[in-house]
Amino acid sequence: MERTLTKETPSKIGEKIKLQGWVEGIRDHGKITFVDLRDRTGVVQCVGSNLPKLSVESVIEVIGKVSKRPEKLINPNLATGKVEVQIEKLAIMSQAQELPFDMGKEDLKLELPTLLDYRSLTLRHPKVKNIFVVQAAVMEGFRKAAKELDCTEIFVPTISASATEGGAEVFKVDYYGHPAFMTQSPQLYKQMLVPVFERVFTVSHAYRAEPSVTTRHLSESTQLDCEFAFVDFEKLLDYLEFVGRETLLYVEKSCGEILKDYKVPSLKIIDKVPRLKMREAQKIILERTGIDHTKEKDLMPEDEREISKWTLEEKGSDLVTITHYPTKKRAFYSKADPLDPEFSLSYDLLFRGVEILSGSQRVSDYGDLVKVIKERGLNPGDFEMYLQAFKYGMPPEGGFSFGLERLTMQILKLANIREASLFPRDMERVDVRFSKHSEKKK
Repeated sequence: MERTLTKETPSKIGEKIKLQGWVEGIRDHGKITFVDLRDRTGVVQCVGSNLPKLSVESVIEVIGKVSKRPEKLINPNLATGKVEVQIEKLAIMSQAQELPFDMGKEDLKLELPTLLDYRSLTLRHPKVKNIFVVQAAVMEGFRKAAKELDCTEIFVPTISASATEGGAEVFKVDYYGHPAFMTQSPQLYKQMLVPVFERVFTVSHAYRAEPSVTTRHLSESTQLDCEFAFVDFEKLLDYLEFVGRETLLYVEKSCGEILKDYKVPSLKIIDKVPRLKMREAQKIILERTGIDHTKEKDLMPEDEREISKWTLEEKGSDLVTITHYPTKKRAFYSKADPLDPEFSLSYDLLFRGVEILSGSQRVSDYGDLVKVIKERGLNPGDFEMYLQAFKYGMPPEGGFSFGLERLTMQILKLANIREASLFPRDMERVDVRFSKHSEKKK
């Protein structure tokens, strides 16, 4: 007998079927027992008597007949709520041990360390699982938008001969006796491929050895990047806003019920995303709050929240693009504004108070690039293959990068970015907490 999925049961009334899945819930009423069986498509109620002793999360196989539920017992909150399966045979395929906490609640209210310590179990909870259904939709929406802009998908390495951004926040690797680094971003590789394909996008892992633990940073993150040839600054802004807008709208369209479950407000996405220079944003913040950050070299997290509030109130938009960050605060490949070289042709896209994208127009002239590398105290010899692409003809180009986990966190209003990573890496954890390791060694 072929396996039937739970979502198919409403169309199988009167038929004998085989289900396989996990026990999500058990209600024992003495002579009769109700078992909620979960598979990848949903949950269906099964009913039987004289069943073997079951535990939640055990894997079972049920053979039985699909029947209509009595009218008064229909569950309108369940896609299969009008039917149930009358159990004729139930076999335990894998018995689960007693759970360390109750998985049956609508919200899995656990402290973050516990949520992550039992990650392979807590990911099974519907509310937690749905975070990654949304994340998959973010990825799909991004890919669709990038392809609509005629980008070719590329796949780049995560071990590099040089530090992408320079600086000390890199993980060093002993690579067969030679020094190497975990890439801080796919930036150099995607630029090298611009003369090959003109327009590219990539999904890659990025590693940053940042000595801090915050609610919005990870040591290993997933980046969604685009890079374009033959573009000017205004066109780059058009492209980044298109990809950001289309990605968010795709998530809302495909995951509407999940967003409602998370009590996320409807998106306020307008055709023309508001644009402000960083200094303009700081002046607006000063006028609204009296807080003077007009001499700061970046927007503070509270500044991002405040200018996003202004954008929503004044423009009706959840998105705002901030441009022209100080050249010295951006990576060496960011091009300075020819009209005001103190500031770069760079940009961030803010969504509901948090930066979800960063990028710039790039330095595309070989001589200028070598010069700026030296000015930053870096050795051009460490960027030999990267510079080769510019030495032999690089068009005007630029691009941008989203953080997958941060965007997922912000869409669902999660309290901590670690909730938006299947298996988060940070200063305190690689799968298990380092402190727990230390306790075990003692």
